[in-house]
Amino acid sequence: MRISRHIIILLFAAPIVLVGQNKVVYDGQLSIIGSYSPDNELDAFLGGRYIPEFSYGLPLDSTKTLDFEASANISGSVLFHPFNASHEDGNIDPYRIWVRYSSNQFELRAGLQKIDFGSASILRPIQWFNQVDPRDPLQLTNGVYGLLGRYYFLNNTNIWVWALYGNEKTRGFDAVNTYKKHPELGGRIQHPVPSGEIALSYHHRTANSENLLFVPQYEKIPEDRIAIDGKWDVEVGLWFEAAYIHKSKDVGFLTHQSLFNLGVDYTIGLGNGLNVIAEHLLISSGQEAFQFENTGNITAVTLAYPLGFFDNLSSVVYYNWASEDLSFFLNYQHEFQKITGYVMAYYNPTTQPGIQQNELFNQFSGPGIRLMVVYNH
Repeated sequence: MRISRHIIILLFAAPIVLVGQNKVVYDGQLSIIGSYSPDNELDAFLGGRYIPEFSYGLPLDSTKTLDFEASANISGSVLFHPFNASHEDGNIDPYRIWVRYSSNQFELRAGLQKIDFGSASILRPIQWFNQVDPRDPLQLTNGVYGLLGRYYFLNNTNIWVWALYGNEKTRGFDAVNTYKKHPELGGRIQHPVPSGEIALSYHHRTANSENLLFVPQYEKIPEDRIAIDGKWDVEVGLWFEAAYIHKSKDVGFLTHQSLFNLGVDYTIGLGNGLNVIAEHLLISSGQEAFQFENTGNITAVTLAYPLGFFDNLSSVVYYNWASEDLSFFLNYQHEFQKITGYVMAYYNPTTQPGIQQNELFNQFSGPGIRLMVVYNH
């Protein structure tokens, strides 16, 4: 079992300091999962995860607040084929550890946090800092270490500025890892327009391609990315995201990347209301900018239908046009008094190129069924 040194602070120091203030809020989420995927060598899966969370708010005056949040990701699982072979895993890691200063129009947050923005819902070119998977009912994702500042103008314009350090994993549609010993810097400005909003984002990081075998390997590759996105609420919801990524060293077909997403959202007046979201993503990469020699197209659709006050049915479908692969996910959710139950069925191809992968929400190849029970306190 791997135990991060940060977790010692989380489980011991934080409760001792904050309990003395007598204003601690403690809650948590416990989830238990079992699944069966017959096409896999280890076809059965049992797992559990507990995310305890401590939060604390200190009002400084009528408009200013100092907040603290600390949570852990405590998980254990076993993959096995009955009476034959098995693989066990267990981890205790920090999930969120941050402190935030906020006022009416400004906030500054430092630590291990989730940073999320953009207009798209499923296939997200500017999901730069998290791994949220639309198929995950709990929407779990690893955070990033950094500093985030946001200022909100009275006309709903807002400005984001961030500085990250110590992060190396891929996130979203990242093609290569991050070199964690160099800081990442960026910002975003979001401005209202008639019936919607539009935004411009920029990010600079140092990438690391040493773990890739099919491109030139470098420890440090300066990388710049710029994106524009917009969203409008007219008769239907409409949005787009477009991102361009440039690496300053020649790393083959990953030197330049372009991603463009177009989406629509509409609720059909059928029964309790059937919500439909459809998106199409174009991905291109090459040694020259906007070459469009290596391209991929993915279409995704989500359906959500409330069966009643306590029951919901939803599905997510991906289609890769190049490989003609289909990925399907169906989820039935029922709310009990203190817990939520999920029955999920899925089919995934052997590989899912171009689709975000989230290590906290395992996707096995082939058909399968998953049961999950979640208790929030």
